[in-house]
Parts: sequence; C-alpha cells; structure tokens
Amino acid sequence: MCIFCDIASGKIPCKKVYENDDVLAFHDLEPQAPVHVLVIPKKHYDNILAVPKGTNLMDSVLEAVAFIQKNFALESGFRVVANTGKDGGQSVEHLHFHVLGGRNLGWPPG
Repeated sequence: MCIFCDIASGKIPCKKVYENDDVLAFHDLEPQAPVHVLVIPKKHYDNILAVPKGTNLMDSVLEAVAFIQKNFALESGFRVVANTGKDGGQSVEHLHFHVLGGRNLGWPPG
C-alpha cells in the first residue's frame, strides 16, 4: 500500500478538511502556500491518466475543491495542480490534486 492509501483508509492520521464517498482532502505537511490542501481519491489510481472513463471521480474532486474555495476564503483565486510522472513533479504515485491559494501565485510555475 502507498502512503495516501494508508491516509485514505485511516491508518495514518491527517488534518482532514473534507471527505465524501470518493475523496479525502487534507492539509499538506509541507505547504507551498498559505492554503495548501491535497485532494486524493480513496481508491488508488497511479495518476490522472489511470482514472477509467465514466467514473464520477472528477465530480467528487470538484465538490472538494469548491468546499475548499468557500471555506478557506479563496474568492480572489487559487490553483489546482495534478502532477503526473517524475518529470511532472509527482512525488507520490497515487493521484492527488494540490489546491493552493491565499497569496498571489506567480506564473510560470516551477
């Protein structure tokens, strides 16, 4: 099992922000912005390309993102990132979305 699977199953505690049947959102341990929340599927997918067509997972992710935006006062803007693969900066091989906000996020990233 991977670390995010252990977090999703409750074996490893986290600072939970949001949860529904499909996803769990929690504070990142190494925040890169004043608000840095991870949204992970409870089911293991290696990356965004591994999610089967026809799943409702993205609906659940968007519900979590909307909750985070509202509850962390991110009306002025935020960023959602899903790193994929080594060159894309993916450090855990379990699909996850970074929701970052609370400051001006420069462009280009990285």
